[in-house]
Amino acid sequence: MISQELRKLSPEIDPLRMGMGWTAEDLSKPQVLVESTFGDSHPGSGHLLELANEAVRGVALAGGRAARYFATDICDGMAQGHDGINFSLASRSTICDLIEIHASATPFDAAVFLASCDKSVPAQLMAMGRLDLPAVFVPGGVMAPGPDRLTLEQIGTYSAMYQRGELTGEQFAFYQHHACPSCGACSFMGTACTMQVMAEALGLALPGTALLPAVGDALKDAAFQAGQAALALAKAGLTARKLVTMDSFENAVMVHAAISGSSNALLHLPAVAHEFGLTLDADDIDRLHRGAHYLADIRPAGRWPAEYLHRAGGVPAVMEELRGLLHLDARTVTGKTLGENLDELKANGWYDRCPARLEEVGLQREDILRPYDDPISADGAIAILKGNLAPQGAEVKHTAVPQQMFQAVLNARPFDSEEEAIAAILRRDIRPGDAVFIRYEGPKGSGMPEMFYTGEAISSDPQLSASIALITDGRFSGASRGPVIGHVSPEAAEGGPIALVEEGDLIELDIPARRLAIVGAKGVRKAPAEMEDILKERRARWAPRSPKYTAGVLGRFTRWAASPMAGAYLP
Repeated sequence: MISQELRKLSPEIDPLRMGMGWTAEDLSKPQVLVESTFGDSHPGSGHLLELANEAVRGVALAGGRAARYFATDICDGMAQGHDGINFSLASRSTICDLIEIHASATPFDAAVFLASCDKSVPAQLMAMGRLDLPAVFVPGGVMAPGPDRLTLEQIGTYSAMYQRGELTGEQFAFYQHHACPSCGACSFMGTACTMQVMAEALGLALPGTALLPAVGDALKDAAFQAGQAALALAKAGLTARKLVTMDSFENAVMVHAAISGSSNALLHLPAVAHEFGLTLDADDIDRLHRGAHYLADIRPAGRWPAEYLHRAGGVPAVMEELRGLLHLDARTVTGKTLGENLDELKANGWYDRCPARLEEVGLQREDILRPYDDPISADGAIAILKGNLAPQGAEVKHTAVPQQMFQAVLNARPFDSEEEAIAAILRRDIRPGDAVFIRYEGPKGSGMPEMFYTGEAISSDPQLSASIALITDGRFSGASRGPVIGHVSPEAAEGGPIALVEEGDLIELDIPARRLAIVGAKGVRKAPAEMEDILKERRARWAPRSPKYTAGVLGRFTRWAASPMAGAYLP
């Protein structure tokens, strides 16, 4: 055990640990890091201390000694609408770095990680790859919906309606006060729930643990079992990198398509792969999504709260539908293969409990999770668009795009900040047929914030929701709906073509052809060679902007972050 070897090199370890109440017997046991994002920061982390304590108990029963560490995360929801959201993506790297410090400054033989939400889950998965310890991830579960299946992503829509005078203050306050009835991740297939699913699909969480109800005994049991499983992995010498391969990531992408997962997974999965010494690029994700079957009818693209997917059998049920397409020999934190895990769940009655759960909400399994041969759609959920506007790519979650916007030529309306764009939308200065651009919001521009409220202002407006597009080098919330195209690369701050777009340019959007291009200027269509000359002349006039941030976390992040298509990680 590495912890015992390092005790010999550092004689201070023993007395310092005994100062915390450890016994001499504890010192000789396998040492396990229990790292969570517990804090009074938001519902996704407020309950994690109880789960961490269960993991500690599991470690103890398996013959180890655990130490609790904390790297509290922030909440994208609380950061919305102000510059706090600029810190969101940067927090992913900061949490990962802090976990590396925790695990490297003190010797540990294994680890248990616990998190629920948008940046903390990928940060911990990244840390698992970077540290390469025997480790198990515990998803922090999901909250139940509120009255009439109310979920938090609807608040953006109601906010825009309230600002347009379509809701009273009393109505809006009711929605605000009832959208989050408990701890756990918000109950829609946003980034938090998507990344919990990705953790299980990668084989880094115990089978069936993603999207468990955050309130109840099942999640506590999962945390306890994770503590035991981490010790078993340590005894078997199975570290994270020995389990996770490219096959694991291909499995995760196939599951992502089936659940119509958050577009932010295109930032997180490549960043996680990078920490595992692997390369997963946007073209890989697009290739795997082509022809993939979208099955889970979960908000925001579908009808039902995310908590209902657990009622229908959770990630194992999704994987059973995809079974013929998955790498079933991929290894997992159980020490067994994915195929062995699925067989064991079925034999142990995992699906026998689903009908009673579904009956509680008056639904059947097929209402929530469609059979593979009867999908909601058969072309995945994400498309990577390229062209002279996005030479390195841009992403669109086409399962949330109205069909009439799959192919369109639009009139460019460029804005250099989200504040300017949303003001124009709410003033109704934007017209059907426009392409609203928000630029200088990529990783090097402002830290790559979400354009959530702008997207909701569009999707909640019947006049605009199926007639305009929103295009940005920033990103979107996992709750975003409608024709929203993000991650445009290269970004404006690096002089990408999005910085050269002018009022009245013609923008061609063709999702089936995976194309996003500037095809005209001043409202006039141009031949490709003409358009190339126009862009070349504009580029000669373009000058880079002064950095928005020069110091602190965002000074470092905006200086060094990789491109959106690569995952926007820090090298």
